[in-house]
Amino acid sequence: MKQRLLFAGTPQFAVPALSALIESGRSPLAVLTQPDRASGRGQRVSQSPVKQLAVTHQLPVLQPRSLREPAALATIADYCPDLLITAAYGLILPRAVLDLPRFGCWNLHASLLPRWRGASPINQAILHGDEETGISLMQMEAGLDTGPVLARVATTINESETAGELHDRLAPMAAGLLLEILVELESGQLPQAQPQDESQATHAPLIAKSDAALDWRRPAPELARAVRAYDPWPVAHADIEGQTLRLFRASVGPSCEQPPGTLVRGHGRRDAVVVACGQGSLAIAELQAPGRKRLRAAEWFNAHPDWR
Repeated sequence: MKQRLLFAGTPQFAVPALSALIESGRSPLAVLTQPDRASGRGQRVSQSPVKQLAVTHQLPVLQPRSLREPAALATIADYCPDLLITAAYGLILPRAVLDLPRFGCWNLHASLLPRWRGASPINQAILHGDEETGISLMQMEAGLDTGPVLARVATTINESETAGELHDRLAPMAAGLLLEILVELESGQLPQAQPQDESQATHAPLIAKSDAALDWRRPAPELARAVRAYDPWPVAHADIEGQTLRLFRASVGPSCEQPPGTLVRGHGRRDAVVVACGQGSLAIAELQAPGRKRLRAAEWFNAHPDWR
């Protein structure tokens, strides 16, 4: 038996899950998403990707600033939901909301819980050199991503994969896992949720722009992972030859004895700008100067022949 669903999500990560519900004939009664916000240089007010999809399919959209407001709770209660599904919603669900649906609230989280609870699981998995990650479907509790896990699906992290690329692989995986467990719920075969092992828990904090400033004193493997982890946002940046540049597509370069932050000339490569690190060097395949377009290393050398 199909359930009365509500869906809560905001960014692009949540779109495949909502789309899967709609396409499978499980359209939610309403969609919750964060309020429209101004963004970009022109500060134009824009709708979240989840709201755009909901509006396209003529689904009711709720945008409370807080779920602790009595009016928001009353509106949710009026739908008499059996289940509330969240995916990167961005607002805390208070106990009154968690207890409202008959089957509680489920959350799709982009890690293999209890590893990387919090706001930046994809970035942290890359930053820390994890070999695999995945999606966890969790029965929500009051704590931050602490609830028992209904199901997981894992995937290997490719050595050159950026956070954006991994995000784009995980989002449809989340949608598939959600449909799989919903079918089991509808057939009365919902798996027993498994408590998380608290001793294995790690935290994935909210990322700030300042986190993406590279410290050349760090080992090259760490910096290469940082370039991947902060692509497409907030984008790794560092000072090279007196310029603050944005860095993309970097890898560990050749052995180097020069002081950290030194541009390594004469290395014979046209496909990378090489910079000395605290250990080894970083080979940067693409760079971007402020206000300029992103360039491949070969293009950068054409414009800056003294860097070779």
